[in-house]
Amino acid sequence: MNAKDLSIRLQKAAEFVPKDARLADIGSDHAYLPVALMLQKEIAYGIAGEVVSGPYESAKKQVAKNGLENKIDVRLADGLEAVELSDEISAITICGMGGVLIRDILQRGKEKNRLSGKERLILQPNVGERQLRQWLVNENYTITNEAIIEENNKVYEIIVAEKFSVIPSYSARELFFGPILLEERNPVFQEKWQHKLVKSERILASLHQSDQDVAEKIREVAQEIEWIKEVLADAGK
Repeated sequence: MNAKDLSIRLQKAAEFVPKDARLADIGSDHAYLPVALMLQKEIAYGIAGEVVSGPYESAKKQVAKNGLENKIDVRLADGLEAVELSDEISAITICGMGGVLIRDILQRGKEKNRLSGKERLILQPNVGERQLRQWLVNENYTITNEAIIEENNKVYEIIVAEKFSVIPSYSARELFFGPILLEERNPVFQEKWQHKLVKSERILASLHQSDQDVAEKIREVAQEIEWIKEVLADAGK
């Protein structure tokens, strides 16, 4: 097994894992990512964390099949409870979940003293990217890299974050689009926001027809539509 055997989104996440990292992959999906990286000698140690017994057993089989039982620990635990500070983890990957769930996993990990603050976080939310970025900013992380890719007609974003002594400030607009993605505005980014614009305009139209008090929601969606139109117009220049 190697990186070419991974899905496109996991291949991209793998690119952000530092060389010789001690990696914790949370919600490990058969331990594909740590196994591929270990076989390529890209990481020094791995943890594959799973909260459900079926995926946990699948991850154990994958690790055993590749003879990596001494290099990758498969642990049955809820989120970052799979990690101890004594593991000296230097990178954490959490891929293929909603951004709000990833945020909650990180928050619980922080509360339970499972994060040292020295780890590189490599996060691949399926939705809810803005809420995840907001948590990272609130916790004084710097968003050091981002990627947006398309696979099987779905768009995925990857957010990479670390803690540094200097804390940058981000605008609401940057947290909405992603500060680095907003700078790059590649074709996948433009495609995503063109689709989102259509959806948001439909939502706004239905809100205007609502008999509930949705004035705040109307303002929020109208602001998002304005941002999206501006960004797409700038990208087209």
